[in-house]
Amino acid sequence: MTIKEPVDSDVGRARILIVDDHPIIREGVARLVDMQPDMTICCEAASAREALNRIEKADPDIAIIDLSLDNGLSGLDLLKDISVRFPRLPMLVLSMHSETVFAERVLRAGAKGYVMKEEAPEAILTAIRRVLAGKVYLSDDMATKMLTSFAAGDSSADKTGIKCLSDRELEIIELIGRGFGASRIAEKLCLSVKTVETHCTHIRQKLQIESSSELRQYAIEWEKTGGRF
Repeated sequence: MTIKEPVDSDVGRARILIVDDHPIIREGVARLVDMQPDMTICCEAASAREALNRIEKADPDIAIIDLSLDNGLSGLDLLKDISVRFPRLPMLVLSMHSETVFAERVLRAGAKGYVMKEEAPEAILTAIRRVLAGKVYLSDDMATKMLTSFAAGDSSADKTGIKCLSDRELEIIELIGRGFGASRIAEKLCLSVKTVETHCTHIRQKLQIESSSELRQYAIEWEKTGGRF
């Protein structure tokens, strides 16, 4: 999509970049946003590289980013890249994946909020407006969980299961679940096949999974459920 040229009706409206590799999702979000009197979609991107180019040229007020991007960097890596290159740009993650696994990770990566795609349109609009106002947005349940964990002094050493994986390991689990083999994962993440295989070994150890085939089945089931176990 080309960058949308501002028109008179856009004056005073927050300019939004939507990053998602599914055209139907981008279209749905664009329709929802453009119906609002205080915001408009200024441009769209299907990949991390395209998103960075759009930010440079369009100077949006906020970026709404999906975590699962097929081409190039993942959404999580894109968040980290934007945080370094465009530190003043607020970011909101809109994802199908469970917030219990990813919300804390995206906040650490520089995002200011996390909202799931299954939420009602009103919740998505609330999240956008809150992040635009300089605040952090999480669902009430997730905010409570994070505050409770913080108050209890929980650390990464206390986490088990999928939550104990590093960002890179979680990214590899997702790609395995989407049918990627070691060679394709290595190519996508710009890693060697040996490095990917080492990551897989560490993942199996952390999840107490004995074989590569069991890991593949675990990843497929995890991806099907949107990371809800």
